[in-house]
Amino acid sequence: MSFFNRHKSKKSKDKKKKISKSSIKQIKKQREPIKKIINRTKHKEGNSSEWVKTGIPGMDELFEKGIPKGISTLIAGGAGSGKTIMCLQILHNAAMKGEKGIYISLEESEDRLRKHMDDFGWKAEELEKKGLIKIQRFKPFAISRQVEALLSKERGELKMNLSQLGDLIPKSFKPKWVIIDSLTALSSAFKDDEMSYRIYVEQLFRYLEGLGANSFLISETDQIPIIFSKTGVEEFLADGVIVLYNIRNRNVRENAIEVLKLRGAKHEKKIVAMQITDKGIVVYPDQEVYSEFGEGK
Repeated sequence: MSFFNRHKSKKSKDKKKKISKSSIKQIKKQREPIKKIINRTKHKEGNSSEWVKTGIPGMDELFEKGIPKGISTLIAGGAGSGKTIMCLQILHNAAMKGEKGIYISLEESEDRLRKHMDDFGWKAEELEKKGLIKIQRFKPFAISRQVEALLSKERGELKMNLSQLGDLIPKSFKPKWVIIDSLTALSSAFKDDEMSYRIYVEQLFRYLEGLGANSFLISETDQIPIIFSKTGVEEFLADGVIVLYNIRNRNVRENAIEVLKLRGAKHEKKIVAMQITDKGIVVYPDQEVYSEFGEGK
């Protein structure tokens, strides 16, 4: 069975149809705690001279100009919400413009990720041969053991040099796009040592910032989350947070997307419909869910 068929949601014949009232009620039930997080993550709108586009149909319409170049964005959502598909699609779209990208997997194998791309017609091996993408897997427990060994030598040291942990990205490869899948798998590898994980993830965000690449880090959450990462700290380290929803309505799953924050850029502040098709993700920026229960802009 293909990756698409396992994540596919029922297509609506009427593209103007909005997400069902049942699904809206499920989201509304947990909007109050999320509103508190939104309020805590308010930021001044900046002026970026350079912007990037995801190339995902409808998604870029959620941003006034685009995503500021070189920032880190958390892609948060529950199982089957489309996080991996979205990131692979962004990587493919960038490669089609001649821009290099790397997918760093802490869960699925390289071959399985290539198969996912092929299911959508994105020709992973062809792009790899051209030197446009790299798909690389790391074992999260190997990373956690290295971190713990380093910290045991100098406990409490916050300025850990990531180069000591091995290169996440080959020196010969200079990507404009970096995907890390997922922070949830990484945090689980640290077991009960949350402090070591926090030290590592803070340095990881600094490392990505130094690369100057457009970074997307995946985080597994509940289907309707009230926090967007396992420790709750990642969404504050990230410049942007995009939330994907996968809501059950009887025997059908309905998808939606929200740009929760995007530091330095104006964006839509609403939840809109999203669909996983046989060609990838499609976002419907005019099919608003957020205002359906009186909490729109």
